[in-house]
Amino acid sequence: MPQISVNDLKNGITLELDNNLFQVVEFQHVKPGKGGAFVRSKIRNVRTGAVIDKTFNAGIKVEQAIVQREDMQYLYHDGNDYVFMNTKTYDQTNVPEVALGDTKDYLIEQMVAQIAFYDGEIIGVEIPASVELTIGNTEPGLQGDRSSGGTKPATLETGKEIKVPLFIETGDKVRVDTRTGDYMTRV
Repeated sequence: MPQISVNDLKNGITLELDNNLFQVVEFQHVKPGKGGAFVRSKIRNVRTGAVIDKTFNAGIKVEQAIVQREDMQYLYHDGNDYVFMNTKTYDQTNVPEVALGDTKDYLIEQMVAQIAFYDGEIIGVEIPASVELTIGNTEPGLQGDRSSGGTKPATLETGKEIKVPLFIETGDKVRVDTRTGDYMTRV
């Protein structure tokens, strides 16, 4: 397994530390007036999703986990698994719900996602930063009702509930930010 210096950390790099896999969420190089430099980082355990703070002395080497990514098309939901198909080999893979995390709230059939593998184990699923989904259900907006700040709850076709402007109606297609779950625009 290749080693990299903590001075070369970048967001998204996967590291193997203490027999666990961690993905770098953010990092900062710190050079105090006294003492040696260090790297302060936030890393996310890819198996549990827990984010922890970790400080490394500058220049030390850490194990970089080599992660392979494959484009796969989402086919259907089967019990606790989500079935994906490799777009090149047509092999089907069952992805457990825990590996999806919040991504499952934005998955629709035929969507292409990037599945991350480490030693044959699925460690994550990445989808685009924004997706277009249909509003499955929402109450009609009442003109002049500004007590809610001009938004109302709406349920997407995937079952996820988001806040949308009052003019959005059932059946409208909207763009949603998959990182925050926020409404972006009507399509």
